[in-house]
This record gives sequence, C-alpha cells and structure tokens, in this order.
Amino acid sequence: MTLLSYEIFQTILDQGSFAKAATILHLTPSAVSHSISSMEEEIGFPLFIRNKSGVQLTSAGEQISPHIQKIVSANNNLLQVVSQMKGMNTGTVKIGCTNTVCLTWIPDIIRTFGAKYPQISIEVYQGSYTDTVNWVKNGIIDLGILSENANEGLSFIPLCKDPLVCVTPKGYMPKDTTKMTPDDLKNQPFVIQQDSCDRDIISFLDTHSLSIRANCHILDDQSALTMVECGAGISIMPKLLLDAVKKDVDVYPLDPPESRTLGICCNNKDFLSPAATEMIEHIREYVSNIEK
Repeated sequence: MTLLSYEIFQTILDQGSFAKAATILHLTPSAVSHSISSMEEEIGFPLFIRNKSGVQLTSAGEQISPHIQKIVSANNNLLQVVSQMKGMNTGTVKIGCTNTVCLTWIPDIIRTFGAKYPQISIEVYQGSYTDTVNWVKNGIIDLGILSENANEGLSFIPLCKDPLVCVTPKGYMPKDTTKMTPDDLKNQPFVIQQDSCDRDIISFLDTHSLSIRANCHILDDQSALTMVECGAGISIMPKLLLDAVKKDVDVYPLDPPESRTLGICCNNKDFLSPAATEMIEHIREYVSNIEK
C-alpha cells in the first residue's frame, strides 16, 4: 500500500463517495476504484460497502481507518513543516469542541486567525467531550477544546477557569435567594445533559453526594437552558454559556464555588503541524484577552 492509496481511502471516507473523491484528487474514477481494490486484495477483506446513498466502511475498514487517518494527518503535518521552512504559512487546522465553545469562542477565533493567516484553512468539529477526545486520539482533528475533567490523559494546555452556576426558572426560588448550596439542590427536579457532555456537573454532584431527580436528559447545553426556561427543572451550567445565550431565567452562584478548567488537548505537542501550533498560540492569546 502507498501513501496515495491511504489518501484515496481517507478522501472517500470524508466525501462519502468514490466519484467525489476522484474529483477532489484529480483522478479518474477507475483509478480510485483500482486503488481501493488493490488495498482490499492486499488486506484480504473488503473495505467499503457501496450503496445508493454512497459508501460506508465494513468492519475491516472501521478497524484500519484510525491508523490510515493518523498516517494521512502525519503526512499533512510534514508538508506544512516543509512549507513553513520555505516561508509559506499554509495548511489546515482541525478543531473539535463542545456546543458552548462553538457558540462563544470559535466564531471570533476563526475570524481573527483567518485575518492573520488567510492561507490556513480551519475545520470545526462540534460534539461531546467523548467525541472530541476520540477525534484527537484517532487523528481526525489536531486540537480539542474541552474541560480538563474530560481530557483522558492527552496533552493539555489550560486556558481559563469557567465558573459553574445554578440556573432556575424565573421566580422559582424565594426572592431573598442569593446563592445555591448543595442542600438547596436536594430533591429538586433537574435538567441534565448526557455524561459525555456534562462531565463537570456530574463530578460536582458526586463530590457533594447529591442524588438528583432528573426530569430531562438533554444532549446540548443550549437545549438544556431552554428546558429550564420553560419550567422543566433547574440545572448546573457553565457561566460561559450564559454569557452568550440569553434566556429568561434566574442565575445563582454556587456555594462553595465550583468551576471547570477549559483548555486545549492534543496527542503530542512536539508533533503538531506549524498551523496547529500557531492556532494554539492564537487561542491562548484570544482567551487571555477576553479574560482581562
């Protein structure tokens, strides 16, 4: 197998069809088909299932896909290093993040980084903490922005502390309420996200031995905030979300105070592409400026 065959495999996977891959790679459809057939013959198993809606990986294809993604990513990083040595700022940076970061930081990061490095393209992948970690480990993305609690042993660069707050429907608590203690949260109806998205809140509840009554199990924090607004229950949320999304709710600090540490995760900082390294420094500077 050759590097070109790996690139063909990855492009088919990214585009969902042999024809689109051929167009992007400036190859004939027959050359693309022949390359995959040669890989399948060498491996001894089919890699793709072709159907009317496009293609999907076989079980064998799923097993080798992460390894091929790492090879293609490493080659792209090498090409970027060579380009930088020639004085060219080119390449692609792939960033993974949760809904909150995508809503708040990413738009400005894309705009300001693009103004500084117009020849570097940015791809954003939005998902849960678990998605982001898996994408980094498998080489699908270069960098992830997530909570340190969800990092799972990857290289981690801290960015800031994001306080956790309690959010309730408007007028739900007595008028003299100024903060929420663990005792205040007992026996309350809760709107909570799935564990893969809400690792910090789960940790907070476990720390204070709080057994909650969850009325809603939500995937993203913006939807969870909407459920609180309509009166479905209360919730613990990162303050960063509430700075970006305005709802008719009451917000209380926690007592004792709790926070999550947001940061950048990656496989190995020493093997990042120049474009990804520049992005890390840009994100650090951006967050530092908004924290002032």
